[in-house]
Amino acid sequence: MTEITLPESPVSGRIRLHERRTVSTARRWRNRLAAATAAAMLLLAVIPLFALVGFTVMHGVHRMTPAFLTHSMAGIPPLSPGGGIYHAVIGTLEQVTLAALLAVPLGLLVAVFLVETPVRGLTGPVRLLVDVMTGIPSIVTGLFVFSFWVIGLHQGFSGVAGSIALMILMLPVVVRSTEEMLRLVPVPLREAALALGLPRWRTTWSIVLPAARSGITTGVLLAVARVTGETAPLLLTVGNNAFINTNPLHGQQASLPVFVFNQTGSAFDVAVQRAWGGALALIAFVVVVYLTARLLTRSKSPR
Repeated sequence: MTEITLPESPVSGRIRLHERRTVSTARRWRNRLAAATAAAMLLLAVIPLFALVGFTVMHGVHRMTPAFLTHSMAGIPPLSPGGGIYHAVIGTLEQVTLAALLAVPLGLLVAVFLVETPVRGLTGPVRLLVDVMTGIPSIVTGLFVFSFWVIGLHQGFSGVAGSIALMILMLPVVVRSTEEMLRLVPVPLREAALALGLPRWRTTWSIVLPAARSGITTGVLLAVARVTGETAPLLLTVGNNAFINTNPLHGQQASLPVFVFNQTGSAFDVAVQRAWGGALALIAFVVVVYLTARLLTRSKSPR
């Protein structure tokens, strides 16, 4: 039996065209609503950030004078408006730099081991240990270094002790971020290098790591930002010093987080103003390190 298809009438065609236009308009409105909702959520997320930075800049910018940046708190009475953060800046730079020098190479090696040369029966426990270290409170890290290094080995308070505590906090961040970036490198890049006769270590060094350099740098910067403002571990391992101590191997040493903590706990307004200046210096330190590393990474990234 032959099926006969009748031609569509102009009226039904116009009805279907109207339905398509109605559906298209509804989709456009849903798209606009979703975009507006996403923009509103983004605004809600960045408002606290801009409020924090703006509030700190508003209260601390008038303290950022040459005298504040080039003098220490040695011999400054509690009610005196003088003093500065020079000793704390030196301590923070040395402690964070030493922590990065310890954590970044070790973290890269652990991440390369987990991704490039996994060992059955060992990769899982190592990854679990890294995940556990990510959730360790900073004060527990400080207590561990205090018990082991300061008291157990009789090394006393020093910048190195603080760097060890910061290194423990940095290590899991570096490992996890580097591991994720290495996994994003396409497998054909590794296969092509191996097919050309390169050994596996050379492939990792010359192909995989340069391809993931930007993401690795971002992870390292996150780790640096994670530990730059830590106060509890430094209170337990470095202590505080109103004088300038450029030797991280011996003696108590100042740092910006501890400086802000001590000044904030004072009942005098001049000390609170110094704390705002120290907080602004901390933010500026993180911003400068981030911008410098990003510029260096961009200029040296493979094309």
